[in-house]
Amino acid sequence: MAEGAAAARRTGLAAPRRTALGRRPKAVLFDIDGTLVDSNYLHVDAWMRGLEQAGHPAPAWRVHRSIGMDSEALLDDLLPEGAGQEVRDRASGGHKSAYLDSTDRLRPLPGARELIDELRAAGTTVVLATSAPEDELRILMDVLGLDEGDVATTNADDVDTAKPHPGIIAVALERGGATAAESVMIGDAVWDVVAAGRAGVPALAVRSGGIGRDELAEAGARRVVDGVADLRAELLD
Repeated sequence: MAEGAAAARRTGLAAPRRTALGRRPKAVLFDIDGTLVDSNYLHVDAWMRGLEQAGHPAPAWRVHRSIGMDSEALLDDLLPEGAGQEVRDRASGGHKSAYLDSTDRLRPLPGARELIDELRAAGTTVVLATSAPEDELRILMDVLGLDEGDVATTNADDVDTAKPHPGIIAVALERGGATAAESVMIGDAVWDVVAAGRAGVPALAVRSGGIGRDELAEAGARRVVDGVADLRAELLD
């Protein structure tokens, strides 16, 4: 490595950067909430409202820690043990209503759409692999300016249990026409990284969802950056 750098200095050429992947992926699987669209804190607020309506308020920090999980797993984490189905339905319904009322505040994260376009132009398959239900996925695609057919998609309705269970990742690989070794997962939550690891897919992580660098790295992320725009060289060079 040192010899290569020295040779580069002698010839005036920059030494090639060693990336976390070591090769260009055939398919890139993207989480959306907090990764491509700035939505996590809207979800935090919406879940807080839903839980309060269900009679079991939770502090914002605890709700934030659960964002990105399958909704049933999130409720397991935030509701008291033994909470009945009526309570769970009230919390979920309250979240849904509050979130849908706030979707006019959704914005793409910097560089998200541009990176998707560059990957597609380079022949890389893009798959949106989210724990959100299909109706929320459609809203997020509208925010990104994507139409059906632009990218492959999977969502919480495709599996019995979404992240951190690896089922979503397995469906995404199938729809992307790539193996785990040919792919990479990009996400903002520990649950994205854990789900990818369980499916054998290397993961890169972004901090735009509000989770710290150390936690994402400890979960298994090969690289942690501030946002998807910082992964352009990693995915395209």
